[in-house]
Amino acid sequence: MAKSCLECGEKLTGRIDKKFCSDYCRNAYNNKLNKDSTNLIRNINNRLRKNYRILESFPLKENKTKTTKNKLLDKGFSFDHFTSIYTTQKGTIYYFVYDLGYLPLDNDYFMVVKRE
Repeated sequence: MAKSCLECGEKLTGRIDKKFCSDYCRNAYNNKLNKDSTNLIRNINNRLRKNYRILESFPLKENKTKTTKNKLLDKGFSFDHFTSIYTTQKGTIYYFVYDLGYLPLDNDYFMVVKRE
């Protein structure tokens, strides 16, 4: 029984476990398979990358600095996207984008920190 390519239907020759006739068909098939989730993941990764660049743009002295919420928002920072949350023993909550984070302070101020 002859097998056919999962993408284009062309008859396959060669290895018995072969599923695609070419790299192009293999890539096209997998891109279609992952299309819905890929766009979501790509958009979130782009947002995280932008947030990281924004946090990185603030000059840090001794791995921390202070800024305002408006400065972050003006640069396009999204407070909805971060990679982890760190809670200290005292209950202080830091939000991190990889190794750079921020701590909400009083009166719309934020402490930008770098994790060591």
